[in-house]
Amino acid sequence: MSRDGNEDRIERDILIEASPRVVWDLVSEPGWWINGGEITPHELRADGDARVLVRDPEHGVFAVETVDSRPHEYIAFRWYGGPSEAGRVAALGPGNSTLVEFLLRPVGTSSVRLRVVESGFAELDETALLRRRMLDDNTEGWRQELAALHRHVGRTAR
Repeated sequence: MSRDGNEDRIERDILIEASPRVVWDLVSEPGWWINGGEITPHELRADGDARVLVRDPEHGVFAVETVDSRPHEYIAFRWYGGPSEAGRVAALGPGNSTLVEFLLRPVGTSSVRLRVVESGFAELDETALLRRRMLDDNTEGWRQELAALHRHVGRTAR
């Protein structure tokens, strides 16, 4: 993982021994990363053309909007992961959400290099202290979520 003193973005990558289709099936689900370290099912409810409300039994409700998608290669979502998530259902954009991008690159025929980039923390309309806390929390969160993805996809691929 790299943050290199950057106050705006988190970057992380992982090699997953599974087909691009299996990895894509998970990372293309809005809000799959909202969990407590294990991939869990979510209730998804459409809220417009590109946005869904993701209900996690432990963490609450989050608005997640698909920004761009190139199947099996790239998908980007906007979301807000700070306090009062349920109240942040207005249009998501710079200032009230971060951008989460997943880039998939096949490695051979049975593995995928997955890169996640979350950016936009510096633009959040929050106090500097809260922006820093969200950046730190999500930096640790992506370590946990990618490990959970690795475990889950490994079980799914068998």
